[in-house]
Amino acid sequence: MFKNLSIKTIVAIGIGSAVYFVLGRFVTIPTGVPNTNVDTAIAFLAFIAVLFGPIAGGLVGLIGHALKDALMFGSVWWSWVLVSLLVGFLIGLAAHRIKLEDGQFGKKELISFNLIQVVVQIIGWGVAAPVLDILIYAEPANKVFTQGLVAALLNIISVGVFTSILLFSYSKTQSLGNSLTKED
Repeated sequence: MFKNLSIKTIVAIGIGSAVYFVLGRFVTIPTGVPNTNVDTAIAFLAFIAVLFGPIAGGLVGLIGHALKDALMFGSVWWSWVLVSLLVGFLIGLAAHRIKLEDGQFGKKELISFNLIQVVVQIIGWGVAAPVLDILIYAEPANKVFTQGLVAALLNIISVGVFTSILLFSYSKTQSLGNSLTKED
């Protein structure tokens, strides 16, 4: 599985994980809900997942989030780290239809991407994270479902705004398919 990764994708995983850590550590906005922030790292994760696919998205989520937790808190909160892996993987898997390399990111692609990310965020943060918190750490259900639903909503907004801007901007740096014609 990993032997088919290009050097470009491997480098993207390394750099993406480092950027995820920096954004997660220094570019967050507290919400008032314990351990739940507006997280620009998730927006960056979604961007990497669309550009480089599900393996890169999943590994950036796993490595970047684990690194952030280990260096910020001294331990890793594995339930949420696994959900970052899941979110990166699923967005990368579902977003393969978006062809940014052709310079296309219009209304159709914007709506498609955001529908995908909303579903993935709800599954990941609204369901999987709280269930894993209960199973792994025996956390109280009302606490973790509140945190999970707040995180899902904030990540939907963060990805909807920041990632959409990144994807649109990136698409404008790519040449449109069939934009060159041969002159006689």
